[in-house]
Amino acid sequence: MIFNTNLKEQVINFFYALNLSKEFFNFLWIIFSILILLLAITIGVLVLVWLERKISAGIQQRIGPEYAGPLGIIQALADGFKLLLKEDIIPSKGDFWLFNIGPAIVVIPVFLSYSVIPFGHNIILADLNIGVFFWIAICSIVPLGLLMAGYGSNNKYSFLGGLRAAAQSISYEIPLALCVLSISLQLSNSLSTVDIVEAQSKYGFWGWNLWRQPIGFLAFFIASLAECERLPFDLPEAEEELVAGYQTEYSGIKFGLFYVASYLNLLVSSLFITILYLGGWHFSIPFISNSNYLEWDFNIGTNQIINVIIGIIIVLIKAYLFLFVSIMTRWTLPRVRMDQLLDLGWKFLLPIALGNLLLTASFQVLLL
Repeated sequence: MIFNTNLKEQVINFFYALNLSKEFFNFLWIIFSILILLLAITIGVLVLVWLERKISAGIQQRIGPEYAGPLGIIQALADGFKLLLKEDIIPSKGDFWLFNIGPAIVVIPVFLSYSVIPFGHNIILADLNIGVFFWIAICSIVPLGLLMAGYGSNNKYSFLGGLRAAAQSISYEIPLALCVLSISLQLSNSLSTVDIVEAQSKYGFWGWNLWRQPIGFLAFFIASLAECERLPFDLPEAEEELVAGYQTEYSGIKFGLFYVASYLNLLVSSLFITILYLGGWHFSIPFISNSNYLEWDFNIGTNQIINVIIGIIIVLIKAYLFLFVSIMTRWTLPRVRMDQLLDLGWKFLLPIALGNLLLTASFQVLLL
């Protein structure tokens, strides 16, 4: 993890004082960074599950979880332990290897996509030059795992759910990639997530890509909901039609992996919306000061630890704002039909995203 430079130098000097090699320190630093990231992701998912239950209960005039901890805050953790202790059932006539490998192929790519998300200045596991496309490419593996799970279950409902997941992912990945390409073409000339955030910070609040690419923002948001298979786009696991889709035959921890993967994917999509369109860890107030905005740059300061913490809090607040919108959407809108879902992707979002890209390219040519 690229982290606070001064802090890392102090730790390196401490290891040198213990006569430990630099290679050993780098190995421990990588392991420590990965563990911290995994712990933070796990806590974020637990908070998201609790929020969804509470918000959905409020919308439906119910109480929601109350007894597992204060206000039911450890209800998600209790459910995880329950799934961990349940019996793991494998269909006798299913494909053993496909059935068992499917959940892992679904979860691992989503975890890897967190490695290119900057939670603050220099708070990123891997600052790749193609960070955003790495996310799109790695998440395109997820439908293969769903298809393997559905086929390996030897269940027609599961197989139909896997086929729907593959068709849905292909339909909405293309508009998603075109929206990202528009941002890279016009604003930052880079696919690095850190560069995209820094390009927005030059002009404060009005420099956010939300104002420069409003059409692309709406297309990206809708496509990301479809990629996460959230209502009204959860056709691969429609209970009324497919019982539970690709996870019909799963139980115990394997079912829990599918459940966790859906929330992991939702959280990472909200974080990417924050990075691509809302300025990441930068925060500014419009119409204040002589330059029409007052920006607090938390990357520079006497107390770098406090600055880093504040930057992380800003990223999480922006991300959870869109998580709230997605939760409200799930418990408000009805599920669409499969033909309507594909029509929306191919006949509406794809032309809009392509037109937005052509418009962006035309402006770039005119400016040059």
